[in-house]
Amino acid sequence: MNLDEKFQYMSTGRPYDDLDQLLVDARAKSTELTTKINNESNEAKKEKLVRQLFGEAGKAPFVNPNFRCEFGRNIFVGDDFYANYDCVILDGAKVTIGNKVLFGPKVGLYTSNHLFDAKEREIGGCIAKPISIGNRTWLAANVTVLPGVIIGNDVIIGAGSVVTHDIPDKVIAAGNPCKVIRPITDDDKTGFVGHDFI
Repeated sequence: MNLDEKFQYMSTGRPYDDLDQLLVDARAKSTELTTKINNESNEAKKEKLVRQLFGEAGKAPFVNPNFRCEFGRNIFVGDDFYANYDCVILDGAKVTIGNKVLFGPKVGLYTSNHLFDAKEREIGGCIAKPISIGNRTWLAANVTVLPGVIIGNDVIIGAGSVVTHDIPDKVIAAGNPCKVIRPITDDDKTGFVGHDFI
């Protein structure tokens, strides 16, 4: 089984061997590439490296140091993706992120989970489920998103939240476990129009 076939198998949600040498080598390459990204100060060169790492990226993807991911090739981002400092994405399964999505510092997306049985876990047993985040969504600082979660469009996830289940469009949600607090409405508008606001 080659690496592409391995990822296809992992995407089915069946248990896989996390210690498989193909995956170990792929993680090492990802670590090498993210180190280059984190050390690159030229924005054009940095964007080129991000595009090399991700499975797909829209216009102007940006990640602050120290960005880390497990493989990179299972991450698909839309236009104007922004990840603040110390973002971690474990992409054993596909991670899909929409347009104009903002991540605060120390956001973590984790598609993979170790198996519950101790003996199976000890020999490398894992399972992965995809994560999806809609357009114009903001994950505040220290948000954790667990395997299989779908977060909708125009959502705010409050700082420190642990997102264990799906979150619908256009709401503010927070907590551990993360729960919807209220919808986002026209009353939330401030009249801000951009750079000339002041």
